[in-house]
Amino acid sequence: MSLAPGRPLRARFPIFAAMSGQPFHYLDNGATGQIVDVAADALLGFETRSRANVKRGVYGLADAATVAFDKARASMAAFLGAGSSEEIVFTSGTTMALNIVAHGLAGELRPGDRIVSSVLEHHSNIVPWQLVAGPAGAVVRAIPATGEGRLDLDALAAMVDERTRIVSVTHVSNVTGAVSDIARIRALAPDAILVVDGAQRAPHGPLDVQAMGCDFYALSSHKMFGPTGAGVLWGRGERLDALPPFLGGGEMIRRVSFDGTSYARPPHRFEAGTPPIGPVLGMAAAARWLMQQDWSAWAAHEKRLGERLLNGLAAIDGVRVHGPQGLQERLGIVAFEVDGVHAHDVCQMLGDRGVCLRGGHHCAQPLMERFDVAATARASLAPYSDADDVDALLQGLPEVIGRLR
Repeated sequence: MSLAPGRPLRARFPIFAAMSGQPFHYLDNGATGQIVDVAADALLGFETRSRANVKRGVYGLADAATVAFDKARASMAAFLGAGSSEEIVFTSGTTMALNIVAHGLAGELRPGDRIVSSVLEHHSNIVPWQLVAGPAGAVVRAIPATGEGRLDLDALAAMVDERTRIVSVTHVSNVTGAVSDIARIRALAPDAILVVDGAQRAPHGPLDVQAMGCDFYALSSHKMFGPTGAGVLWGRGERLDALPPFLGGGEMIRRVSFDGTSYARPPHRFEAGTPPIGPVLGMAAAARWLMQQDWSAWAAHEKRLGERLLNGLAAIDGVRVHGPQGLQERLGIVAFEVDGVHAHDVCQMLGDRGVCLRGGHHCAQPLMERFDVAATARASLAPYSDADDVDALLQGLPEVIGRLR
């Protein structure tokens, strides 16, 4: 039976017991979520009691590791609503997944082709496209952001033409929390390959990538309460079949000779070398746990906390929130600046009080330029966040501002 959101849920996350007895208000979930107990147990269990390489071992321990690895692939397929577990490619995280797609599609680009990204993107969904566009003579264009920090989809409608080959966008902004309307983007660019960065969406419950209409979807384990060092690239079967490998080495081949090499079928074609086995098993355990939760209750809980946070920040003089001011089509990621005070100073001094925030440009410099700021402080919620965490920020911030001014 699922625990209620908020403080009771913390029993499932070892960090909170470890930090008991001291101020600890973790509001940096947009960077890394805390690991849930079943994911930590899966990781530790593999590394200490079941450790063996996967895919080709014929002795018992290796065979058991391969079976567990295959089960993990099936679990991630269920979490994402994939048509087949063979559409699940294990990666080191979202960044690697997006690079696999960008470099795999590079050979399809021709001079004058267009790749559409957006001003909201994390750098990992901008730079790989720039790397492949230049040599091909293609052009990377950006969907503008509205003043609220949402995708300006009216502008996208005017940008798409017959030379638009790829559209690659974030599902949820890691700065504003704005949720992108993927279905509308698909409708506006029906002939383009649609790539979605789902790193910030994955912690908020199971997905249905097939219904979404995208061609590729990327996520990271550490955002969704699993270990660091693992992630998933989902791709439609026909898209993965047509994609060449990005990395070469063991396990991604059918046959190697100096006369030429043939490659394995997906997903193995994209999994060169020994994969992050333990982190993958932990990620899958986290995904199975997430699929068992009451997501309507969790969403309502986060909405209440988000409202408390937004209203509290609005009441503090000199504080300005960047992004949607309401809770419509947004998740609990709130970026703000303090007049005359650098975000790093705000975060450091709040950190001294046990309030954990993120300060900087959040690997989203084009969006910072859109907002005309160098950096912001960012609070990001998770199901285990509660009113005490939000209040610690709201009570500590005026004191910090008073000391810094």
